[in-house]
Amino acid sequence: QVQLVESGGGLVQAGGSLRLSCAASGRTFNNYAMGWFRQAPGKEREFVAAISWSASNTYYADSVKGRFTISRDNAKNTVYLQMNSLKPEDTGVYYCAGDPRALYSGSYWDPKEYTYWGQGTQVTVSS
Repeated sequence: QVQLVESGGGLVQAGGSLRLSCAASGRTFNNYAMGWFRQAPGKEREFVAAISWSASNTYYADSVKGRFTISRDNAKNTVYLQMNSLKPEDTGVYYCAGDPRALYSGSYWDPKEYTYWGQGTQVTVSS
């Protein structure tokens, strides 16, 4: 079992940066693929980025490619999302998610592939 707690959200102006963190509890974190998703008001939860357990593979939504970077520190049981050049359309609640098999099927973008979820952290980008 893994518990996930996000932090680092806040209010930022367009063009600014934020770094989100997701702290995991549990001994098996190192075996888990991790993902970041976001949900804007009135919209479905959407994929942002994912990273394999070894960090050797990363995946990004087209909308954030080149601006966001996902990384992890298995010694600290933490996954990060560095967000640069933020836009108002990046506004939403950001969730981290984990699962040992999330990348096996290739559907890393599908929320259903992830078993464990954090409670989310709000990111608001003003224009």
